[in-house]
Amino acid sequence: MVQPAGHVEEIIGTMNTNQRGITGLETAIILIAFVVVASVFAFTVLSTGVFASERAKETIFAGLEQTKSSLRPSGSVIAFKGFVGSTEAIFKVSILVESVDGADPIDLAAPYTADGSGTDPDSAAATNRTSIVYIDDNQILQDVPWSVNFLGDDNGDDLLDDGEKAEIVVWLLNRTTATDVTSNSSVNYMASGGLTSTGTLLTPNDQFTLEVQPSTGAVLTVRRTLPAALDTVVNLR
Repeated sequence: MVQPAGHVEEIIGTMNTNQRGITGLETAIILIAFVVVASVFAFTVLSTGVFASERAKETIFAGLEQTKSSLRPSGSVIAFKGFVGSTEAIFKVSILVESVDGADPIDLAAPYTADGSGTDPDSAAATNRTSIVYIDDNQILQDVPWSVNFLGDDNGDDLLDDGEKAEIVVWLLNRTTATDVTSNSSVNYMASGGLTSTGTLLTPNDQFTLEVQPSTGAVLTVRRTLPAALDTVVNLR
């Protein structure tokens, strides 16, 4: 059936009115929005990656700083014998040390001094950043008394720099300086810090370990075994 001309035009007008679509401008806006969101997301991911990489690098460098050696022995280990009553025992141990080439200065401000008068060691009331641990088969002393004496050319401070050497003396017992070290020194238990009356003396054939723990760098471990017979001064090499 043939439709009247007016009715056909009405149908065509209705079809044009009901059409849906987007223009080129709308497409560009949507595309730009996607690009912006993707850029922000990419920047966030990259920033997180860079931050994580920096943190990982700092952790690695901190670990290397803690594990690399900064202190090394520079001579023999010397033990000194005394008598607690009639029992012979080691009352102090001497270690000669120096810093590793290129290492940062090591703070050797000692918590005790030894001036050879009265009873050694004497409290120096120093804030020591280096601590020493004593270990044997019977006990562990986490922070034993120690004193230091810089040898040769040094600049007068408490820092062990390149080219400097220091003698660290670890005190296990008190020494009464009224008798000379070469004539059967009289030694006594410490009230605290070293070997107390409840501790076990370091005697012939005993093995002991000293751990010198600087504020930075690896721990210097010294392990020695005493001979069957003790001289007044024992070179443990």
